[in-house]
Amino acid sequence: MHEASQETTDRYESLDFLTDGTIIRDPYPYYQFLHERRGPVWIEPVHGMAMVTGYEEALTVYRDHETFSSCNAPSGPFSGFPASPEVDDVSALVEQHRADMPLHGYMATWDPPEHTAYRSLLTGLFTPRRLAATEAFMGQLAERQIDEFLERGACELIYQFAVPYTMLVIATLLGVPQEDLPRFRAWFDAQQARNTAGQGRVQVEDLNVLSSFEDAFTSYLEDRRRRPREDVLTHLAQVTFPDGSTPTTTVLANEAAFLFAAGQETTARTLAFAVQYLAEHPRTQEFLREHRDRVPGFVEEILRLESPVQDHFRLARKATTLGGVSIPAGTTVMMMIGAVNRDPRRFDAPDEFSLDRRNSYEHVTFARGVHTCLGQPLARAEARIGLEHILDRMADIRISTVEHGPAGARRYDYDPTSLFRGLKALHVEFTAADRRAGVARP
Repeated sequence: MHEASQETTDRYESLDFLTDGTIIRDPYPYYQFLHERRGPVWIEPVHGMAMVTGYEEALTVYRDHETFSSCNAPSGPFSGFPASPEVDDVSALVEQHRADMPLHGYMATWDPPEHTAYRSLLTGLFTPRRLAATEAFMGQLAERQIDEFLERGACELIYQFAVPYTMLVIATLLGVPQEDLPRFRAWFDAQQARNTAGQGRVQVEDLNVLSSFEDAFTSYLEDRRRRPREDVLTHLAQVTFPDGSTPTTTVLANEAAFLFAAGQETTARTLAFAVQYLAEHPRTQEFLREHRDRVPGFVEEILRLESPVQDHFRLARKATTLGGVSIPAGTTVMMMIGAVNRDPRRFDAPDEFSLDRRNSYEHVTFARGVHTCLGQPLARAEARIGLEHILDRMADIRISTVEHGPAGARRYDYDPTSLFRGLKALHVEFTAADRRAGVARP
């Protein structure tokens, strides 16, 4: 790391990480500063949050749900949790105010034992067997999207490929009727319009739009209980608790809506960063064309370097110590995923891409502990299959200099939020290739 100037140090000491626009384009110098100057845990002065940048310290938080509640998982310091009295345990306050916090009806904000009971219902959604059986249709969906722009030799990859491809995968896997897809696509199109206007994509307050999906998924689940099919929604509709009782469709519909919206968004971001890297590094691009068995490892390294979700929040139920720092009860704890995944104590040369890195898979992009992302097997499969078909059919992928400028002076715009990491657009050019031979067309 280059030694930070005193001016930079002073700015980093006092900035509001959640709103500072200068961090959005490139947060990684700030993460380096925290690693070197503030250690694995730091109480920042603006919101009084405990910022966790250390790998082992983050794992401690993820795994200790008795000390760290997920009640503020989507909202962090803006959860509405009242200022805590000077006590060593605010567990009673958490339960008293839980229903007042954003997205309190979603399992992402629940703690055991309630979370454990409902999470157990969903463990069979994306099994290796189910995903293996659906790989062919994922490939077909990828081919369908590439067909739409292949002959032009250019595309805006995010909204012409990544977003529609990932949406169609999760919709098909869940069992969303084809005739309903246009209204779901309309929501994602609205997100694109907001993004183009500089308003960002999914913000905390925007997650309430999920309620517009819930009625639809409730209807689907009720239909599957009457008429089972071979899809994930049928699996959800038929799950029962160990005592044989059946959960309400409300909670199950919430989770299906969350999987549909949030899973699509994050995987699309990962695909964009993966193709950006390949376009900027043609040798890696060609290597992966010749060594397809290395694509999964490539995906893991991209997930480590450019986590689509940059922060996970928890609330300290009890006064505790983390990384040698005292954490008062009621403190918001923020695992800074982008920094944790670059902790130099865990990853050698953490800011460098390495296809040969042996522990890339140890990243915490999908969280850990009881709230480990349910959809991670699907996300990995979507990214791998999407990239394989891109490599098959798009040779010599390169960045559009008209849209993004020349090498060494690129212009990329990012989603205007520090909570997520995503390109607003990625324009690439390529040579159409033969899907069977993997060579450029004459």
